[in-house]
Amino acid sequence: MRKINLSKLGPGLLFAGAAIGVSHLVQSTRAGADFGWGLVWALLLINLFKYPFFQYGPRYAQATGETLLDGYYKLGKGYLWAYFILNIATMFTIQSAVTIVTAGLASTLFGLTSNIVIWGIVITLSCSVILVLGKYQWLDKLIKVIMVTLAISSVLAVSVALIKNETPISLQQVFPESSGLLFLIAFLGWMPAPLDISIWHSIWTIEKNKTQGNSSLKESLFDFNVGYIATIILALCFLGLGALVMFGSGSQFSNQGGVFAQQLIELYTSNLGQAAYGIIGIAAFTTMLSTTLTTLDASPRAMSKTIQLLFQKERNYYLPWMVILTLGTAAIFLFLLSEMGQLVQIATVLSFMTAPLYSFLNYRLVISRAMPKEYQPKKGLRFLSVIGILFLTGFTIFYLLSL
Repeated sequence: MRKINLSKLGPGLLFAGAAIGVSHLVQSTRAGADFGWGLVWALLLINLFKYPFFQYGPRYAQATGETLLDGYYKLGKGYLWAYFILNIATMFTIQSAVTIVTAGLASTLFGLTSNIVIWGIVITLSCSVILVLGKYQWLDKLIKVIMVTLAISSVLAVSVALIKNETPISLQQVFPESSGLLFLIAFLGWMPAPLDISIWHSIWTIEKNKTQGNSSLKESLFDFNVGYIATIILALCFLGLGALVMFGSGSQFSNQGGVFAQQLIELYTSNLGQAAYGIIGIAAFTTMLSTTLTTLDASPRAMSKTIQLLFQKERNYYLPWMVILTLGTAAIFLFLLSEMGQLVQIATVLSFMTAPLYSFLNYRLVISRAMPKEYQPKKGLRFLSVIGILFLTGFTIFYLLSL
């Protein structure tokens, strides 16, 4: 039996780094604060139903040596046009939502100014410069240490909160109504991440194979599963922190970035002590900064590849799309929205409503002729895929009918 080479872990950790951001620090914590342990069912169910479609990113890339975008093109040019249009509609709100949370943490930790708009623009421009200059490698290495720090701190904080807790813990599950339904859809939209990250994952897998040599499918899926399981465990930790510390206390998370960041850090310090303030603050900020960099890098890469395929061009359009995304994000902060709560809600709801298309495309692709038969998913994964598509589509229709 061939052993798994742990040194080849890569794209799966990039996936985890991109996923452990707004969905965890903001949405999971807020779910616990507002509903206690009542949304555990939603957290576990959405992770289960999205699993096949995220997994098909590295599976297809490993099997064919191509990205999912190449596969969409083979299915039909119309599918790639659909992705292009949807990505145009969502990438600016996704980037803005991720950046505004990072800005909130920066204003809390570093002071200087409490103006979230200024912080948001500074962070967006700084990240663009870092990526253009190619100085992201050091942060990519650092983020692995930071993620471990955040993970250990989260597990410790939840454990201490459980020990300190003197009130009975209710595991009764709830289904939110009225305004709570909008939060549920937003929660599902980015848990553990938007489905279009599967496309980014396929791009990362191809890039890794170019620089480090080809991995086996077994190694690639092991890498993915490690990252995926890590995101689920951390999501439960953040939900637990919100439930144990804030649920039933009469306190609510603020929609303002700076205030929210302060409340988030206090969740840890109330359990681990004030000495943990700096460590947790920096870990949370660096995690969000990594997510901001990842999204700012991945969207232009995906759009560049899409343009190349649609118009059969050889030119790399990464830099022009980087400029477009940077300016568009700054424009949203300056002229449209700068409130964290609204930006996160808009971005997450849009991601949920586009999930049925991405799930259908990914499943259709891996059972098509473009995928070698020996790499196609087995019956169990196919069954889960069909159930997942029905769940995502049904929930989207249910939400639209309830508006």
